[in-house]
Amino acid sequence: MDLDQYIRFVMALLFVIALIVAVAWLMRRIGLGGVATGAVRHRRLSVVEVMALDAKRRLVLVRKDDREHLILLSNAGDQVVESTPAQDFHAALHDHHAAEDHDAATRPDGAHKDDHKGTSAP
Repeated sequence: MDLDQYIRFVMALLFVIALIVAVAWLMRRIGLGGVATGAVRHRRLSVVEVMALDAKRRLVLVRKDDREHLILLSNAGDQVVESTPAQDFHAALHDHHAAEDHDAATRPDGAHKDDHKGTSAP
C-alpha cells in the first residue's frame, strides 16, 4: 500500500466518525436521543413527558418514587414549576379544572375570570 492509500483510508475513517457524531448531536438536539431502554427493572426515576415550548425552553415531567415534578429547562436556568404526588397528579389537574368551571358558573355575568378582553370597568 502506498502512503496515498493510507491517507485516504484515515481521511475516510475521520469522515465517517464525524458523520456519526453529527447525526447523534442532531438527534439529541431535536429530542430523539437520550436513555436507551435496556433490561426491564424497577426504576425510581423516569421522564414521563417532555414538551418543547420553543427552541430554547422545554417542560419536563419527571417522576421520582411517588412524586412528579414539572421542570422548566432553559438557557437562563432550570426551575421547578410544580411538584405533586404522582398518584394525585391527574386528580389535582381534574380538581383545578373543576374549580375553574365552578368559578365561571357562579359569576353573576356568566363570564370566565379570564374573559376580560374588550370590556371596560364601569
